[in-house]
Amino acid sequence: MRGVRARRRIAVAVAWGTTLANVALISPVLSGSAAAVPVHSVQGVKAVPAVAGQQSGTMARSLLTTEQCQAKWQISCYTPTQIRQAYNLNPLYRAGVTGKGRTIVIVDSFGSPTIQHDLDVYSARFGMKSTHVDVVKWGTVPPFDPANPAHIDWAGESTLDVEMAHAVAPDAHIVLVETGINQNGDGATGLREMMDAEKSLIDRGVGDVISQSFGATENTFPGYRSGDFSSIQNLRYAFKDAARHDVTVLAASGDGGATNTTANGNANYPYRVNAWPSSDPLAVSVGGTQLHLDAKGDRIAPDSVYNDDGASGGGLSPVFARPSYQNGVEQVVGERRGTPDVSMSAAKNGGAWVYSSYDPKRVGWDVYVGTSAASPLFAGIVALADQVAGHRLGDIHQALYSLSARSSRNPSTGIVDVKDGTNNSYAGVTGHTAVKGYDMATGVGTIDAARFVPALAKEG
Repeated sequence: MRGVRARRRIAVAVAWGTTLANVALISPVLSGSAAAVPVHSVQGVKAVPAVAGQQSGTMARSLLTTEQCQAKWQISCYTPTQIRQAYNLNPLYRAGVTGKGRTIVIVDSFGSPTIQHDLDVYSARFGMKSTHVDVVKWGTVPPFDPANPAHIDWAGESTLDVEMAHAVAPDAHIVLVETGINQNGDGATGLREMMDAEKSLIDRGVGDVISQSFGATENTFPGYRSGDFSSIQNLRYAFKDAARHDVTVLAASGDGGATNTTANGNANYPYRVNAWPSSDPLAVSVGGTQLHLDAKGDRIAPDSVYNDDGASGGGLSPVFARPSYQNGVEQVVGERRGTPDVSMSAAKNGGAWVYSSYDPKRVGWDVYVGTSAASPLFAGIVALADQVAGHRLGDIHQALYSLSARSSRNPSTGIVDVKDGTNNSYAGVTGHTAVKGYDMATGVGTIDAARFVPALAKEG
């Protein structure tokens, strides 16, 4: 997540976190949702869509083939059919593993007024059964204003998140939480409001996995310069509650490589930084890779690190010490928490098709990129594993790193190492290189779902 969502369009709107990161929640408000709860915010911190769904440029009224995208925009663009093939999901579907009975919660600001319609169109186009999106409005959510850039950005993020999660776990229930994030002149934001919303749903038993495609650079939190990290520590109550209720929490690692945006969101730090909630030891940090696929979705080359319009967020957290589940990769992370933990597709050159109609001036198909897409993709994977296990898997960190430790000698773990030597250097800041084993460009690597899902269900 770059700090602020840098939504760019190429010709098909490739979203950096938005278009891959901004997600809005779903339709009928769940009974009991606290719509009147006051907005709490952390002063000076800007929560933005994690790579706020960068779009690629112009929009396409109809889908283009991968070859047409390459000819027109010099990028590959992928359908959910190709993505499913790439991650070897089809054997699971044939076995009835579709996420049925599990619930994915997506948290974003403002949301999208057309989320259900857009998911229905997206699903129909690719021969998928659609699903009902429950929209939970938390706090005072303003009416959608297509002239407001923030509303447009978050609507793109919401659309990306919902469609990516559905593409992987087509029978999972989706709950989209829309918060009325308040960004006034001093940069105060609704991170606490987002955490309040998450805790409320967790306490009411709503949700098996939570996907977060937003974040803020740790350095921008009050007290950081003086070594006082209480402003971040005081936001962790929702994640602690999730751990108690066996709810899996995910967070996009960002699109700024080893750096991230400054407080005003207009520049990147000239040195390595990290972002919360991705850096939180209780959140699974989901980084980004670049898929290299043919028209069917088969790989023509191994995955590499996402590094084009943005780059896979990753590095060390000055705020959090190394958690016990990373003891096996101490030689990489030292005494600090390292991110990401795992990675999924996020590159612009290999972006995902998304359909939207929230902006009346841009109705049609966009290509989105960023770790904002990677997080909901992996949320779908967790929902599948929950279904196989027959229960929530909760914090999957230990299982993830245990499977990774055995992956070199046991391919049945489903962990696929990314080790081609590409890196997440970005904006002049030297990043980390994808090497054998764990690294801070892609974490333990990516996954082969047909193997990983049952292995995770068993390990968890």
